[in-house]
Amino acid sequence: MKQINAEKIHNLLLPAAEADRRKIDGIINKSKSLKRLTLEESATLLAVQDVGSLEKIFAAASFVKEKIYGKRVVLFAPLYISNFCCNNCAYCSFKSDNQALQRKALDPGEIKQQAEWLLARGHKRILMVAGESAPDEKSNIDYYTESIASIYAADFKGNKIKRVNVNCAPLSESEFKELKNSGIGTYQLFQETYHEETYRQVHPSGPKSDPDNRLDALNRAFSAGIDDIGIGVLYGLYDYKFETLAMLSHIQYLEKRFNVGPHTISVPRIEPAGGAEFSLHPPHQLSDNDFKKLIAVLRLSVPYTGIILSTREEAFLRDELLSLGVSQISAESHTAPGGYASGTPRAKRNCAGVPHPAEESRQNSATQFDVADHRSLDEVVAALIEKGFIPSFCAACYRKQRTGEAFMNLAKPGTIKGKCSLNALVTLQEYLLDFASDKVKVSGERLINRLSRELSANDQELLKNIFTHIDCGARDEFV
Repeated sequence: MKQINAEKIHNLLLPAAEADRRKIDGIINKSKSLKRLTLEESATLLAVQDVGSLEKIFAAASFVKEKIYGKRVVLFAPLYISNFCCNNCAYCSFKSDNQALQRKALDPGEIKQQAEWLLARGHKRILMVAGESAPDEKSNIDYYTESIASIYAADFKGNKIKRVNVNCAPLSESEFKELKNSGIGTYQLFQETYHEETYRQVHPSGPKSDPDNRLDALNRAFSAGIDDIGIGVLYGLYDYKFETLAMLSHIQYLEKRFNVGPHTISVPRIEPAGGAEFSLHPPHQLSDNDFKKLIAVLRLSVPYTGIILSTREEAFLRDELLSLGVSQISAESHTAPGGYASGTPRAKRNCAGVPHPAEESRQNSATQFDVADHRSLDEVVAALIEKGFIPSFCAACYRKQRTGEAFMNLAKPGTIKGKCSLNALVTLQEYLLDFASDKVKVSGERLINRLSRELSANDQELLKNIFTHIDCGARDEFV
């Protein structure tokens, strides 16, 4: 697999398991200065097993996240526009040979309806997701750009979607330029696994069966002018230490070639998927404890990047991981095209985390995989406020051209924190006025009052002026 030196990664992992506590402590102390860790240093932290050192890693990850992003947590919702796919990924319900899946591709009107349902709940940021087949003999890029336009056209009482990020199949450089011109924020593409043998086993047919084309797609995206990209690994396909180190190696390559690393890193674990037997028994199932560790290590290794956690994970674990490095989360997600406006049910789990058979059968009719956190957006906002985090619907960096290298120049030294914190308070105030339940309004106002008092005098005055405008009906005033 191009760009990834598997032998080097394996060789780094071997001696890492023998590191003493003094070396581990030195690496942790270095991370607190917001300096990027080397691959060797990241490998050493990934090998840590003793509880004392793990607690130090977790504390450092919390410190670094607070230093870079403050208390804000960005909220978004995925919007699946199609589950037609020409790939045959072993772990995915959308795979081409799944005859049980109800195929659906939304038309522009249906997409607009979905976006308006999300707007009515309070969402302002959307991740558009599609399988790798366009409907009605359209090209993929035409379907994507048409769908993005439909999302931006959605309106609920004057509220509009602020930002559309896109998770779609690799495109040519000219097609990426079209995607860029459609007004997207981040282009998201997961390698799934960086282990070539495993990659070829779980992607036996379809365009996705070529691992190098998938790696090269990010190069084409950068060359086309998309400077905010998101990457990720599907944990459970291969050893998590190798995957994490390989992803960090990929990041080093991107930084060296384009002077920009990923805007976000996603950390999905394999979840049960209807019609995909492989998904029920992942070959390298990842424990919760190792999952916490790898997220903390990612936060220390690439301090500037946003770490995304989806509703694949249980509510209690998602809440805990916010303190270990996660900075963006989805809320009340559906993974079926048309799942929001139609009210498509999501599978409920029993106390052991296993979907109930009746619910699983129903949920798997059109969805990509099972989700575990079924809380509404208002419930997620309430949980964030209770823990002292600021729910954020901000898209200021995108609107003010703080993307790519410009964003990195603010994020790496931690100076983005001031803007993030102010803008998060602004968008929270908008949510409280327009969408929140009475209980959340009370707790949200209490949080805003408390955190406002911690701001500088200038920022307090700026926030006061913006809030006055919000009270008069203004929206989307960012710094």
